[in-house]
Amino acid sequence: MSSAPRPPGGGKSWLKLVILAVLIGGLIAFFALGGQRYVNLETLKANRDLLLQFTSQHYAAMLAIAFSTYAASTALSLPIGLILSLTCGFLFGRWVGTAVIVSGATLGACLVFLAARYLFADAARAKMGALAEKINQGFTQDAFNYLLFLRLVPLFPFWLVNLAPAFTSVSLRTYALATLVGIIPGSFVFANLGQSLARISSTKDLVSLEIVGAFVLLGLFALVPVALKKFRSRGAS
Repeated sequence: MSSAPRPPGGGKSWLKLVILAVLIGGLIAFFALGGQRYVNLETLKANRDLLLQFTSQHYAAMLAIAFSTYAASTALSLPIGLILSLTCGFLFGRWVGTAVIVSGATLGACLVFLAARYLFADAARAKMGALAEKINQGFTQDAFNYLLFLRLVPLFPFWLVNLAPAFTSVSLRTYALATLVGIIPGSFVFANLGQSLARISSTKDLVSLEIVGAFVLLGLFALVPVALKKFRSRGAS
């Protein structure tokens, strides 16, 4: 007796549900278990000596834990990136800390990019129709420079920049490279600040107008090739 045929796409539907459940479940679990009460500046400063001692005794293990935690928190879009960046700088110093932040954040961003593209991209493009195609063409034509601008300028939420490109045709390679390069300056700034943890009383003390201004200038510099390209194309027409 032959089994009934499976509906087309049934396996993919289950996989999409599993991925969606993991993403939403991880976010809900973080808040339900009081994660925001444990991952904060006060807790970090209160356990300063204990963390330093444990890191000196189990350096490789702490590197692996920090990298995995940063990647997972980025993939789940948890609002703890700033504290984790300070922690990495505090535990490993500005250079190693920056490497951990950049590698972990890039991996996490790529994971959520792939998940969002797999789960929602086709449906979103179909719903938006011609508008989506027009936006897609304009963005992907200079995807690296646009992504670099979005990564360099801290005016856009990190989780939003992780998700939005998934609805375009930008390649994973371009997305990953622009993310890797674009988050280096900010990662270094916060890893460097993490070394002076004792002098930081609030996360509000971390971002000044000078720092934001510097990132904005870097972001505008990333758009120079795009502006030159458009200028030349208009001159040639």
